[in-house]
Amino acid sequence: MRRAVVIGAGGQIGRPAVAALARDGWAVTAASRGGGRDPDWPGEVRAERLDREDDAALDALIGDGCDLVVDIVAYEARHARQLTALAGRIGSAVVVSTASVYEDGMGRGFDTMGEPGGFPEYPVPIPEHQPTVPASDATYSTRKAAVERELLAAGDRLPTTLLRAGAVHGPHSPLPRELYFVKRNLDGRRRRVLAYGGSSRFHPAAARNVAELVRLAAARPGSRVLNACDPQAPTVAEIGAAVDAVMGAEAETVPLDGPEPSASVGRTPWSVPYPVVCDMSAAERELGYRPVVSYARSLPETVEWLTRRLSGRDWRDAFPVLARAYPELFDYAAEDAWFAA
Repeated sequence: MRRAVVIGAGGQIGRPAVAALARDGWAVTAASRGGGRDPDWPGEVRAERLDREDDAALDALIGDGCDLVVDIVAYEARHARQLTALAGRIGSAVVVSTASVYEDGMGRGFDTMGEPGGFPEYPVPIPEHQPTVPASDATYSTRKAAVERELLAAGDRLPTTLLRAGAVHGPHSPLPRELYFVKRNLDGRRRRVLAYGGSSRFHPAAARNVAELVRLAAARPGSRVLNACDPQAPTVAEIGAAVDAVMGAEAETVPLDGPEPSASVGRTPWSVPYPVVCDMSAAERELGYRPVVSYARSLPETVEWLTRRLSGRDWRDAFPVLARAYPELFDYAAEDAWFAA
């Protein structure tokens, strides 16, 4: 039986990736910091604790060798070098990267979005040959670019598929963008302000669809870069309407012609002045990719998980990563003052 090791198995993408590989006949070792099991995994999945920063522990986990390593938590060049050092004992790899490595050809990318005139203007849709940010230790995007450079350079020794994921969504997310609408509905907020006319598009990627790409790439090893997103890229207004439909809520959308007037009013985790939409034709052509779920069909389980996790808790305690990224996401007093003015 083919043996696969999944690093980061306890996370949002890792959980469905382990399940998809196991269903496809792989003997899966699911490695995570906590070493826990997901209830959806088949009983034969082997769960192991792993400190990703411990080279010796990773070496021991690979053991005499495996046919596949799926790495969902490779965040810097050193992590890529951990894998290439074990190339003689790994058949192939699938590593999750991010669409935030793209720049628009004028030096603008995700890292410059907060600067005056720094919003990138990407082609629509973005192909995999679009320029990427320089590799460095400066930011999340540049560190991911460094991971890509290291692994692509070692493609003759370790065939690696790099999956550039969009705005990942689904249960177990540390940065659940859908909370913007879910919490407002739970709090009885019946008006919301959306910058850029509610037309912002930041291509979502269901964790289950990324897992399907992992499964397909595992079956067809190679050195390649592929976008990893959903079949459609809905606008932020369409996302809000889809969440409302799941929750049986009615809310008025107040669109603004331009950017948000402040960080507390009109800003959402999808708010961008120009669309960020990835081209999925290469994945379809090279792997025969067909999404397993649409955005709308994936929402009920996401909404249910968010509602359950939020119950009785401050949202900042429930989702600290989201709170650090968007500390003023639910400043209702500022919204009310803006409406009153």
